[in-house]
Amino acid sequence: MFSCKDEQKEEKLKKIALAIENFDRFGGGAESYAVELSETLIKEGWEVHFFGERWGGEPKAVVFHPIRIPGYLPSWLKILLFALRHRRLVRRENFEVVLGFGNTICMNVYQSHGGVHWFSTFRKVYCEHNPVLRFFKRLTILLSLKQHVRNWIESAPFRTVPVPRIIAISDMIRRDYVKYYHVDEEHIIDLVYNGIDPDKFNVKLLSKYRQEVRNRYGISEDEIVFVFVSYDLKKKGIEPLVKAAGILKQGTALPFRILIVGGQPYPSLQRMVKKKGLTETIIFTGPSKAVPEIYAASDVFVLPTYYDACSLVVLEAMLCGLPAITTEYNGIAGILSDGKNSYVISHPPDGAELAARMQDLLCAERRIALSREAVQLGQLYTKSRNHNAMLKIINEVAAG
Repeated sequence: MFSCKDEQKEEKLKKIALAIENFDRFGGGAESYAVELSETLIKEGWEVHFFGERWGGEPKAVVFHPIRIPGYLPSWLKILLFALRHRRLVRRENFEVVLGFGNTICMNVYQSHGGVHWFSTFRKVYCEHNPVLRFFKRLTILLSLKQHVRNWIESAPFRTVPVPRIIAISDMIRRDYVKYYHVDEEHIIDLVYNGIDPDKFNVKLLSKYRQEVRNRYGISEDEIVFVFVSYDLKKKGIEPLVKAAGILKQGTALPFRILIVGGQPYPSLQRMVKKKGLTETIIFTGPSKAVPEIYAASDVFVLPTYYDACSLVVLEAMLCGLPAITTEYNGIAGILSDGKNSYVISHPPDGAELAARMQDLLCAERRIALSREAVQLGQLYTKSRNHNAMLKIINEVAAG
């Protein structure tokens, strides 16, 4: 299905197909990653084809194949139709490589940005603090047709013969693959951590944008700024962060603020912020395309996530000189050194434990020491390193 038809094929551009619902440079991690990887593939002489519902128009050299899914259908059927229509469309052409991101059943290279579906789903359930409600939420998940369809699609590469080339974006994900799918020990799972563009995220931004952004949000220079970036506030740990901020405010006289970038506050979160007297402390910026500038105005990055396969925003912040606080169920924790370049807290995230780590980083000397180490680590995980590793795998699959 993915091989050449004739000898003249070698004279043409090698063809690769990528599939995701929305190809968008300013979208989520997987969406923006697909766009950036395609730019590198095009530069390396590949003919890139996108299969998806929406496309932001970049890069212009891409061939876009729309997959039309009626909006009125139930979510489980939308997911299933996307995978089936993608398979039908891909089989019409000859691609050396078909790269799947976890939403398709037809591929010869697999790189999920979501990890093992059941593990991620049940770990995120802990964002519901009430144990009774948490029990019913788990029960609802087990009875949900959508969840079972999603699991069936995402497990496709592990039941395909021959097994596709499997890439894990963190060591946590690699361990999860082995544990859940009972991957044969002889089958090699490639480990390719995410990477960040150092030209876009770097410490030089501090001097250029710091004061401008702080003035925009009414933050004085003596205030320590913690920054949280996510569109899915609850599942990325906003409530433990608000609890930690309440504890911290009662336990220190040092001034601090918290910038929440991305999602808008939901009603119960607004009530929590108000109840803890944090209305002036926590600033919700809403969505932003100027995240590097916001990092420049900040001092510490916080993401007490309930689950992340390998958070890009943690690496972005560290390259900008921000020590990070995250949880052990963030795949990026596999390369962090707790207490040296970051803090890694337990799962599920606890407000008191998080407040203690935030308290440590109110100390300028401690913050500067971790900042220096954070930059050095971030510089090891660049976009070019990631793309070179991906190109090597993709070329090997195309040749083999």
